[in-house]
Amino acid sequence: RKILKEIQSGQFAREFVLENQGGKPVFTAMRRQNKEHPVEEVGKDLRAMFSWLKKV
Repeated sequence: RKILKEIQSGQFAREFVLENQGGKPVFTAMRRQNKEHPVEEVGKDLRAMFSWLKKV
């Protein structure tokens, strides 16, 4: 509900534009954190075991 209110009020759009104008520091930091999360390494290992995902 909070997110919906932010979208409806235009707050989300304003913050999005400011974030992008400022070089996306928050987005970049979150992306880096998610990439380095241990679950990503586990996912990579599991996907390597799936024969149907291997490139020919």
